[in-house]
Amino acid sequence: MEKVTDSILNIGVNDREITLFESQYRLEKGMAYNSYVILDEKAAVMDTVDPRATREWLANLKEALNGRTVDYLVIQHMEPDHGGSILELMELYPDMKLVGNAKTFPMLTQFYDVDIEGKTILVKEGDTLSLGRHTLQFMMAPMVHWPEVMVTYEQSEKILFSADGFGKFGTRDADEEWTCEARRYFINICGKYGMQVQALLQKVAGLAVDIICPLHGPVLSENLPYYIEKYKIWSSDEPEDEGVLIACASIHGNTMKAAEKLKEILESKGAKKVVLTDLCRDDMHEAVEDAFRYSRLVLAASSYDAGVFPPMESFINKLKSKNYRNRTVGLLENGSWAPTAARTMKAMLEGTKNLVLADPIVTIKSAMKAENIPQLEELAENLLK
Repeated sequence: MEKVTDSILNIGVNDREITLFESQYRLEKGMAYNSYVILDEKAAVMDTVDPRATREWLANLKEALNGRTVDYLVIQHMEPDHGGSILELMELYPDMKLVGNAKTFPMLTQFYDVDIEGKTILVKEGDTLSLGRHTLQFMMAPMVHWPEVMVTYEQSEKILFSADGFGKFGTRDADEEWTCEARRYFINICGKYGMQVQALLQKVAGLAVDIICPLHGPVLSENLPYYIEKYKIWSSDEPEDEGVLIACASIHGNTMKAAEKLKEILESKGAKKVVLTDLCRDDMHEAVEDAFRYSRLVLAASSYDAGVFPPMESFINKLKSKNYRNRTVGLLENGSWAPTAARTMKAMLEGTKNLVLADPIVTIKSAMKAENIPQLEELAENLLK
């Protein structure tokens, strides 16, 4: 339990055991499920936590309440890592009112077989709820990143309860800088909905915000313009940094040798940053993060079953699902008798907006030879134009 202000506590839980978030994202430093309680004339809880953490969360809540009851539960997001303990809270405080929007309560009854008649307060854009000295103002944030999402602005202490916005992977006390794991979190979870995030940022721009309280990661109370600017960049579909990501899917290592040579050539020609990732062994979702971070991308893959090696197929599908666009892309393929990787990768990228393919498409047959070096040199030069 952590103090946000004299009257607001973070009663969330650091889950140090979980290693896979949403059954797909690797976690090296666990995950934080944040939940907040505002203590005023009325007591309001801002979201619950994942069922993995219900017991510890309820203990934190009871300690914070010190014998008081809960008057309101504000449900900003129904995803189970935040709405997973709603029933337990309702059982403990049967007179508690549930605060949500028109899309919240139908989803609640989809998840739980529960009678909520007479227990709800329906709010819409701009509505307020007074707790006494504190006033909650609600703003709808559909598709950031579920349709029922809303965020809440506490007017007296200028606090934005930002739902999944401004969250990150890792526990609140993870010994790491915010940006990298916040970027990986945003791109992979919210990245598809950049337009909706931009719309929410426009709403927030009109508010005086001193503290941001997300549902994952640390509470942000210093240098807020830095975090907001990162969100503007990440949600804009534009590169954050000048650089090249080489994403390689190599079966026996020969495609990787060609990718390593291309990295060497790019660096010799003055590329500001070149990152080489092994799609077969490295974190796939970190590779997705880097593809969005940098201005250039090279897809280097072996041919496989008259198509492309499956790790590359999976990578491209993930990029497309997150609306990858506005980049320059190079292709490098390998094949021993009938190279098909480049043709397959190019076809997969069709329909992706504002992608420029850099010439030439480099074809390696089995292993890189001296005659391939001029092709790699030319591709590097065109990538850096």
